[in-house]
Amino acid sequence: MRLTLCAAAVALSACQGDETVTAYGGAGKTWVLREIDNAPFTARTTLTFPEPGQITGQGPCNGYSATLRVPYPWFDAENLISTKMACPNLAQETVYFQSLDAMSLIEVLGDVMLLSNEAGRQMVFKAGG
Repeated sequence: MRLTLCAAAVALSACQGDETVTAYGGAGKTWVLREIDNAPFTARTTLTFPEPGQITGQGPCNGYSATLRVPYPWFDAENLISTKMACPNLAQETVYFQSLDAMSLIEVLGDVMLLSNEAGRQMVFKAGG
């Protein structure tokens, strides 16, 4: 009986797949930020999902990464780290990181990804260049 329970537990854990955005259309693309709160964002900024539970990207100045442990459609970029180089777009980068931190929902619709929160804020990304 004990062996049967162990085998069932192993089989059940194997059935649990990726529930992050990588399994719902986010993986395999470089997402380029187009807007924050309905205003165009002109500094090139990217977001990728290289593997389940991870995000990486390039801000206007610095590369960054974070952990994403919540299931889709939730979004919570935990433990965000970035390089610390200065550049002319540092103010835009600050706005980007603060906005990213404020987001709580994610939705992927083809080549458009929307991050939003309950306060009505939003970030619009488009796949590709």
